[in-house]
Amino acid sequence: MRLIKAEELFRKVLESGAKKQKNRLLGLDVGSKYVGLAVSDHQNRIALPLSVLGRTKTNITLMADDFKTLAIQVSLLVGELCKTGKLDDLSYTYWDENFTSKCVEALLNPLKLHDPVETKTMTDKFAAVCILQGYLDNMNRALRSTDNCKD
Repeated sequence: MRLIKAEELFRKVLESGAKKQKNRLLGLDVGSKYVGLAVSDHQNRIALPLSVLGRTKTNITLMADDFKTLAIQVSLLVGELCKTGKLDDLSYTYWDENFTSKCVEALLNPLKLHDPVETKTMTDKFAAVCILQGYLDNMNRALRSTDNCKD
């Protein structure tokens, strides 16, 4: 796996999409026990909730297999995923995820969810959505700004 700048990753994904490969981005909210997953739509404009995975030593290889076809945005999980050797041809970037879980908890609080496992799962999943959506919004805005400067 190769760390690249956020803008470079986005342009790389857009360029591959122009070649009909339609790469999508995967956003991760990495916690010590769970990893929330979100995926972009085919136009890389909207983040959609995907799932939550338990983070254990036994499933790290399975996670690498699942991520193989997606460009990924990774937080603390990079080291463990790299050790599998299965993601060497993928690029990733970091994106600020400060307060995403707290924001999601505040949004979910009025729903009065009673099951703590369900609450944690939803929090992790939608925190990943917030992280990826922030990245997509920022990159699309920067792209439009650059395109407007060319005109």
